[in-house]
Parts: sequence; structure tokens; C-alpha cells
Amino acid sequence: MGKVVMNASVSVDGYIAAENDDPGPIFEWLVSGDVPLDDSGVLKVSQASFDYVRPYWDEVGVTIAGRHAFDITDGWDGTPPSGIDHVVVVSHRGAPEGWDLQAPFHFVDGIEAAVAKARELAGDRTVEFAAGDVGGQALAAGWVDEVRMDVAPVVLGSGKRYFGSVDAQHLLEGPDVVVQGNRVLHLRYRVRR
Repeated sequence: MGKVVMNASVSVDGYIAAENDDPGPIFEWLVSGDVPLDDSGVLKVSQASFDYVRPYWDEVGVTIAGRHAFDITDGWDGTPPSGIDHVVVVSHRGAPEGWDLQAPFHFVDGIEAAVAKARELAGDRTVEFAAGDVGGQALAAGWVDEVRMDVAPVVLGSGKRYFGSVDAQHLLEGPDVVVQGNRVLHLRYRVRR
């Protein structure tokens, strides 16, 4: 298996969304440039952001997300985000009624089952944990090799924390990469072992 990364856009005060799940201007950087990030025609970033993000998206084979993220995005309409091959959804409930069971989404009960399924699906490609409670649980369990943050210049004041409910100290190296884009600062930290 390739490396395991925790990744998300985040406010400077450490939140990925407000309490009502509204990310506000956290994703403004994804539409603040002139370089297309994907084929949608919607996402356009600075050249610096493209050079940092696009190669990363291309190396990710599986994203692991919680059921809450799946629900608030309407399951990304059955298409994994960012061109990822598969999404593993951590949930105590199976697929929603009427869900296309051929879609590359896999519903598992718990973090350990998610890691096992992701390893099977990703091969030697990167496994990505979405930030929030699921990502925080993976960090606490020692599965995360790298933390990537796309820091937006906004203070939310409260909301959904990047590291979820992690309540213990975890040391990171670096940052070993710092890239400034339009309306974003991309940071990459390796997890200290």
C-alpha cells in the first residue's frame, strides 16, 4: 500500500466547516484562478495550486470519508470527487435506499474495516482520509503518514474541527512543503513516528 494522507481545506483557526456544515469561503481558492484543475470547467486555480494539487489527486486511489460527509454531498452523485477511483464510507448503515450498487462506493462499519478495504482497492496508490472525525480517528490510531492542509484566509470561530475530536497530542514534522496559491496556503506535514 502507498502512503496514507489526511487532507482537507481548512480555515486558519482549524475548522473545515461551520456547525451547520457550511464551509463558507474555505473553498474559494478552488475558483480563484485561471488554470483548470479538472475537466468540469468549474474548478480553476492558480498555477502554483495546480502544480501542487493535480499530481496529488492523480496519486490517490481511495478516499475514506465518514457517512456524514457522504450524506451532505449527496454521495457526490455516485462519482468519487477529484477523479478518485473509489470512496470507502465509514458508516453503521449500509448504502442508502435506491443507491446504485455499481458505483465505486464501499460502505464499511468502522475505521479498521475502512483501512482494510482501502488497502485492497488502492494497491500501491495513496489512501486519503477526509479530515474531520474519521481522519482524526485514523491519526489517533497511527495510520496517517502525512497531513495536508489547504489553509484558506478565513476565521470561522467555531464549527467542525479539522482533526475532529482528537484529544491527545500528535507531533508532526516540517512543514516539508509550503506553497502559496490564490486565497490559499498549501501545507504538507509528515507525521512524526
